[in-house]
Amino acid sequence: MRTQLVTFSANTRGRDFAVGDVHGHFSILWRDLQALGFDTACDRLFAVGDLVDRGPESAQVPDWLDKPWFHAVRGNHEAMTLAALSGDEQAMRFHQANGGEWLQALEEPQRSRIGATLQALPLAMEVHTAHGAVGLVHADLPTDDWQDLRSSTLSARDASYCLWSVDRMAQQYAGEVRNIRAVVHGHITLPRMQVLGNVHFIDTHHSQLPPGQQGHFTFLELATLKAHCGQGPAWVKVPARYR
Repeated sequence: MRTQLVTFSANTRGRDFAVGDVHGHFSILWRDLQALGFDTACDRLFAVGDLVDRGPESAQVPDWLDKPWFHAVRGNHEAMTLAALSGDEQAMRFHQANGGEWLQALEEPQRSRIGATLQALPLAMEVHTAHGAVGLVHADLPTDDWQDLRSSTLSARDASYCLWSVDRMAQQYAGEVRNIRAVVHGHITLPRMQVLGNVHFIDTHHSQLPPGQQGHFTFLELATLKAHCGQGPAWVKVPARYR
């Protein structure tokens, strides 16, 4: 993991939002941002990982990460993409089975650019607001103290926990994460945002459902912790297993 934690100072000119897993649906994301009145001159958008796979526009990820107002942490699908780019045949097959077919269709220069872009993504972000700092990690935290991400390097096992774990949601654990106002996760797709203690799960756009049934993006305004729903239907069926 190249960078564990990246910190952003408070946005004194505009609004900051977090969004759930994009999964290659950048056109829908942009449509919803416009409906939200998002101003690229002063607002910022922070994604909780899984920008790629399953959706039709995954190859656009470097163009989005080049935007000065768009920032993201690494998700497990970014980790799968990087493993597939290493040339390991087992990793390539695993990635393809989880929505990564798009990667093999690209020319080498584009693949290399995507690899370099995803490799630079941090494991966690900390965004300061007028009401306190908000942390973003893709799946879960191996600790109930945000200070652990600030002051020490996580083990490979704990870093993997941040990318893959579903324990907090599965156990409905509502313990507070200390030394941070709130934490935001994606990874587990839900019909609507769910809050456990001060931890917000905001992935509500289900890329495995047919078009028109995929739910909607949730945009969490970081200063107020108010959720804004993007366009799209509500859905109620939650798969028993989803990564």
